Amino acid sequence: MAIPKTRRARYGTSGTCLDRRQPQRRRSRFHSFAVKIPILDLKPATEELRPELNEAFARVMASGHFLLGPELEAFEREYAQSTGASHCVGVANGLEALQLVLMAWGVGPGDEVIVPSNGYIATWLAATHVGATIVPCEPDPLTYNLDPAKLPALITPRTKVILPIHLYGQTVDMDGINAVARPRGIKVLEDGAQSHGARLRDRQSGNLGDAAGISFYPSKNLGALADGGAVLTNDAPLADQIRQLRNYGSKVRYQNEQLGLNSRLSELQAAFLRVKLPYLAAWNARRSGLARHYLKNLSGIDGLTLPAVPAWAEPVWHLFVVRTTRRDALRDFLTARGIGTQIHYPIPPHLSGAYHHLGWKPGDFPLAETLAAEVLSLPIGPHVAPGDVDEVCRAVREFFGRG
Repeated sequence: MAIPKTRRARYGTSGTCLDRRQPQRRRSRFHSFAVKIPILDLKPATEELRPELNEAFARVMASGHFLLGPELEAFEREYAQSTGASHCVGVANGLEALQLVLMAWGVGPGDEVIVPSNGYIATWLAATHVGATIVPCEPDPLTYNLDPAKLPALITPRTKVILPIHLYGQTVDMDGINAVARPRGIKVLEDGAQSHGARLRDRQSGNLGDAAGISFYPSKNLGALADGGAVLTNDAPLADQIRQLRNYGSKVRYQNEQLGLNSRLSELQAAFLRVKLPYLAAWNARRSGLARHYLKNLSGIDGLTLPAVPAWAEPVWHLFVVRTTRRDALRDFLTARGIGTQIHYPIPPHLSGAYHHLGWKPGDFPLAETLAAEVLSLPIGPHVAPGDVDEVCRAVREFFGRG
């Protein structure tokens, strides 16, 4: 689907934003500084597509069909085709997408699931909710993604699944993970919540393991207007089982064959996602252009570590994450200049209250803890103007130039 001329006038055929106007100033509820450049603003995306979103809304309202209908079927078909996967099953959110796959594989008490030691807690929760034992794996120190070289030491006869996250929009070294998992009969489940459209060589995220759980949370590269998720797989029996499990374990109404969930992507959100899907590549291209701008203009700063991209990876820059031992001071400095930032993620899952009962202590996963203390996300997104990135870069350089 081509971008309409009215949108090309602002963003150009290359997908690069040409509009350097600053977003409207807004007052942050967290501090007294006016936010000129927010870390996240979802309104421009909705405004760009408002006519098509309105049409999708009207179409669903007129149909009178709100669950498990033609919009969902069409989106599942279109999204699977866009990723190269054979099957897509729409579900309520990304957490339940992962949980449903683990349920379908029969993972439960006594089984072990290897997860990254750093990342959002939802990945861990999916394994915990089926009763499995969490086995954290420290990341690659350059990419911050799960390190395949550390996997053999963690595998036991009870290891059933490796569950990596494609963190910040860059794929994990899935070739390395699959090389460890497949000879041992271990399943690989991708957490693709942050990597819509990312590629590893000639393959796309979501089509790199045995299955993938996807989130369409509104802030994602492909975001719905509420919670949403999907399972991608090339395994037809698995897809059929997920369809049953998402609907109370039922294929036929009132005939419940399994202990399932109520986890269905609504017709309305499927219709909205169908509107957004044709724009994903162009919006990812905008993100990539901004990332290149950051990498060029922030290079060579002593004390600031920029994202590392392996030669085989094509990230989609869901986040642009820098690292510094002066993170909190940098964040305060940028805040004072009206630049929004965020920490992804400030508390490693093993130190969260949710996993306090397992007895992990500070120092148990030192790299995850170091990242939690040093990483900072800078503004990036398809509707961030290059002029905004220039201003962020100037402020970052000013901070480090002060010593």
